[in-house]
Amino acid sequence: MEDCLFCKMVNKEIPANIVYEDDMVLGFLDISPVNAGHVLVIPKKHFKDLFEVEENYLTAVTKAIPKIAKSVLDAVDAKDFNLIVNNGEIAGQVIPHLHFHIIPRFTDDGHELFHGKEMSPDELSVIADKIKSA
Repeated sequence: MEDCLFCKMVNKEIPANIVYEDDMVLGFLDISPVNAGHVLVIPKKHFKDLFEVEENYLTAVTKAIPKIAKSVLDAVDAKDFNLIVNNGEIAGQVIPHLHFHIIPRFTDDGHELFHGKEMSPDELSVIADKIKSA
């Protein structure tokens, strides 16, 4: 895609701190990281989100993620990480090019991920049934 920031990185039109690259996948440091070592992993072909991505690209990305994550953890001396996909604008996707966040985590790093809502067993059952029938 012509105006896509990530496609421009793939095409080497703009600089990026690339940490991984193969024929189908690019991994680079996030310019506004949650923690040091925060990497974005993308398919080199443009896909807006998980609903558009071709299976072979999704497979290539998901095979690369553990390799990249292990290198990130070793490099920043972290034990754990979050793997996140923001799928769509409401979910926080800022760049409309599918990307996975590898975010190394540290004790007391101040980053909170989830704020759960309490739901009754009946409410959960209704939602589960709706998902299964969809």
